[in-house]
Amino acid sequence: MAKPKETPMMQQYNQIKAQYPDAFLFYRLGDFYELFNDDAVLGSQLLELTLTQRNKNSDVPIPMAGVPHHAAQNYIDILVDKGYKVAVVEQMENPATAEGMVKREVVQLITPGTRMQTGADSAKENNYLVSVIGAENGSYGLAYADLSTGELSATQLVAMNTVINEIVRLEAKEVVSNGTLPADLIANLTNLGVMISEQDQIDPSADISYLVQALQAAALTAAKLLLAYLFTTQKRSLDHLQIAKHYEIAQFLKLDRNSRANLELTVNLRTQQRGGTLLWLLDETQTAMGGRMLKQWLEQPLLDQDDILARYDKIDQFKTQFLIRNDLQTALKGVYDLERLVGRIAYGTANGRDLLQIRNSLRQIPNIVALLSDLDSAVIGELQSRIDPVTELETLITQAITDEPPISIKDGGIIKDGYHKQLDDYRHVMRNGKQWLAEMEATERQETGINSLKIGYNKVFGYYIEVTKANIDKLDATRYTRKQTLVNAERFVTPELKTHEQQILEAEEKSSALEYQVFTEIREQVKVNITRLQNLAKSLSELDVLLAFTSVAEKYHFVRPELTTGHELKIVNGRHPVVEKVLGHQAYVANNIEMAVDQTVMLITGPNMSGKSTYMRQLALTVVLAQVGSFVPAESANLPIFDQIFTRIGAADDLISGNSTFMVEMAEANTALSDATSHSLILFDELGRGTATFDGMALAQAIIEYVHDHVHAKTLFSTHYHELTTLADELPQLFNMHVGAHEEAGNLIFSHKVLPGPADQSYGINVAKLAGLPELVIQRATKILKQLEAESAHIAPNNQTFESPENSSEQQLTLFDNALMTPTMSEALTRLQTADLANLTPIQAMILMNEIQEALKE
Repeated sequence: MAKPKETPMMQQYNQIKAQYPDAFLFYRLGDFYELFNDDAVLGSQLLELTLTQRNKNSDVPIPMAGVPHHAAQNYIDILVDKGYKVAVVEQMENPATAEGMVKREVVQLITPGTRMQTGADSAKENNYLVSVIGAENGSYGLAYADLSTGELSATQLVAMNTVINEIVRLEAKEVVSNGTLPADLIANLTNLGVMISEQDQIDPSADISYLVQALQAAALTAAKLLLAYLFTTQKRSLDHLQIAKHYEIAQFLKLDRNSRANLELTVNLRTQQRGGTLLWLLDETQTAMGGRMLKQWLEQPLLDQDDILARYDKIDQFKTQFLIRNDLQTALKGVYDLERLVGRIAYGTANGRDLLQIRNSLRQIPNIVALLSDLDSAVIGELQSRIDPVTELETLITQAITDEPPISIKDGGIIKDGYHKQLDDYRHVMRNGKQWLAEMEATERQETGINSLKIGYNKVFGYYIEVTKANIDKLDATRYTRKQTLVNAERFVTPELKTHEQQILEAEEKSSALEYQVFTEIREQVKVNITRLQNLAKSLSELDVLLAFTSVAEKYHFVRPELTTGHELKIVNGRHPVVEKVLGHQAYVANNIEMAVDQTVMLITGPNMSGKSTYMRQLALTVVLAQVGSFVPAESANLPIFDQIFTRIGAADDLISGNSTFMVEMAEANTALSDATSHSLILFDELGRGTATFDGMALAQAIIEYVHDHVHAKTLFSTHYHELTTLADELPQLFNMHVGAHEEAGNLIFSHKVLPGPADQSYGINVAKLAGLPELVIQRATKILKQLEAESAHIAPNNQTFESPENSSEQQLTLFDNALMTPTMSEALTRLQTADLANLTPIQAMILMNEIQEALKE
């Protein structure tokens, strides 16, 4: 069957669609955006639209679905939230005056990383678009931007894992590439649900050159790629984009993605929400932009001691001035999201209400500056000096914009009376036109004596004076000019009426257009001040976060930590801030954490549920809090500045990559052992429990020894392997701690106190009893445990000699009976005998053991 001939409109649609094959095409037709073909079929399912057909009587009707233009943004948001792109096609000329097909073009490509519209639930979240390029030397360039705020930063990274960690930290939904990324990086990002977009061409641009002036090498190329993608997809001026800042990840406390997740800094592992996280606890900010800065600080704790101390000093100042702090927070409640308002100004989408929000925000600034001036200028003065009131802008908006403008900027009602003379004249005519006509009609009736005389209007002839034919003789022939003859009446005009008609029609036709023009001119004047407003937003955000830290410190009894230059760590009555908030201050049991300069490994034993993991996490969270410049939950704290935190806490399978809990444990342990320095903090919780007991114990001991002998990082290692507590006799920098627990009337009682020395037993069966296992199971487990303990009494501490109950003499335990040994077993034994165990890393040892074990199974 011959393919039906396309209509001109469908030809136009298909030509545009061919340029955007991976996007939904929202094609403007009158008051609707229409979807056709496959877009219509899939769109009707995703958006719950009615699927109809174009050319229903054709042999091949075209699937079709549409949404009203005024509601399109809601539907676009749904598609973008689901990970799709949307190309918006607008009519570029007036259909009433166009010749032939109305010209249409894509005016914007909306993607997960380029969304400008944000709801209230995401006001305190950035929406970062990331670009990554591979460099010739094997490194990577990475740049990121938030189109809604104008933030732009770039860096150079040396390893793929570091790239992935940065993308996860930024919570990017879309990554732009130029085809230089390795396939395994693309696969990893795809598994994480990140959209990969391609941008091959970077056209020379003065705007791009200006924005990347501070960058070099791979970071420069990545930023250029990112900007090229933004300008290509958004098709408009992006004057709010800020000059790109170069940053190094080495400037901040390093936390890989697993450690961030384990510590629940910003996302709760169970709910994937903010609730129950450190961010949730700290967020006492009053503004959306302050909330975003708080999250940025929390994700990038500082390493520079002077910068950290400067934040402590400001918190100290605010803490002693409760009334001023309260007034400052009240003032900040009146400050709107200046960063995103500025973004809408630059984007050309800001309306009158947006300008009023800018004005109302600026009205708070003089009060904020005055309040800060009452504080110690040596501490607060620099911050105060950066708060620019932008007074002339507040004056402009106050003079120009009405107090209750409509949402639309094209329907009038935005500009105040008295601001623009021509607009005032139009409004005067429009408001007084009917009154003037009524007065003229009354005057003409009186002067002519014709009571039935009336003034009317139609679109063809305009305004007229109508006199019935019965009264024509009463008219002075020179008074009016004849306009139209009807069956029963004559219609006339006068020069005065024509003049007024012209004024009324001009006012009606041109008032809205002029008001829109005046509004856009005002918006352009605001646009000139974008940089000043962005700088003001940053300063207010910083103030907001510092005030939030102060409120949290006061509410939850946080103290200022002392930063040490040595390797000593001492926390008196430290608490886990999030758990304490949930339980209440009186219910939480505080604990000391103390490690001398020459102590690097704390080995923690004790039963499950006793609080070992909480104890370890509270140290990490205390370090993070201290290095973001916050006070900490303790009675006192002396802390070194850590360069990295590594955690292996909790059991989790990596189902996407097909890795078991044990493999995940070993991979995270390997990251810590490979990357940690003597200035790092390592938290290992129950490492090695995912495999056979002796395998796990051997690995745990080898890892402890490696950290002790080679890494020298401050390390907390919790374990159920009580045999490892004897390491304190062999490793001088290792010491034992345990979580207190005791039995009362057969029940296990936790003290939640961490005490010196090893635990006396595991209490595993007691914990099982607490969990509610059947009594028969508990009784049987207790009996089996006694049998195992009796048998293990015949095995020497190093598992070398077996003492037979019948003959406790020096009989050696034989691993392999020579008479029964197979070639495979012989080879395995040889590999064990020849392996250089002293120089194997824990991971290499694990691989060797796994290979031998697999060989023996064959």
